[in-house]
Amino acid sequence: MELTQTHKAYIDKCVLCWLATASKTGEPNVSPKEIFTHFGPDAIIIANIASPQTVRNIRDNPQACASFIDILIQKGFQMKGKAEIIGKDHPDFAKMHEALSGLASDQFPFGTVTRLTVEKIKPIVAPRYVLYPDTTEEAQVERARRTYGL
Repeated sequence: MELTQTHKAYIDKCVLCWLATASKTGEPNVSPKEIFTHFGPDAIIIANIASPQTVRNIRDNPQACASFIDILIQKGFQMKGKAEIIGKDHPDFAKMHEALSGLASDQFPFGTVTRLTVEKIKPIVAPRYVLYPDTTEEAQVERARRTYGL
C-alpha cells in the first residue's frame, strides 16, 4: 500500500514509533524505536539498535505493526505489513543506512535495518474525538499540555 504525503508527514514529525512483533509461537513484543523514516512508495525502515528480540521475532514471523502518533494532537497511524531484516550484504542496505544515519548520532551504530512493507494502514484517533465530535486539534493540544504539564 502506497504511503501518502499525510502518512509520510506523520512519520517525519514523530520522535518515537512503536514496533510490534510476535515470536513464532505468537508471543507479542512491542518496542519503542527512535531512528526511522519512510523509504520508497510503501515501506518504513527502522534502525535496529539494541533490538535482539525484534530481530529474532521478525526472522521467525515477518508480520509486524508500527504505530506513529502525534502525542499532543493524539492522532496518528497504525501500519501493518511484512517485515524483513536487511543486513550489510543486501543491495539496498547502503541507501537505507544513509537515510537513517542522518537521524542517528555516532553513539548509536547499527548493522541491520528492519524494512516494513506496508500492506494496511488504519488511523489512530484519541477517544475524545469520537465521544466529542466538536473537539478540534488545537483544543486537544491545549488539553494535552495541561494534563501532562507541558
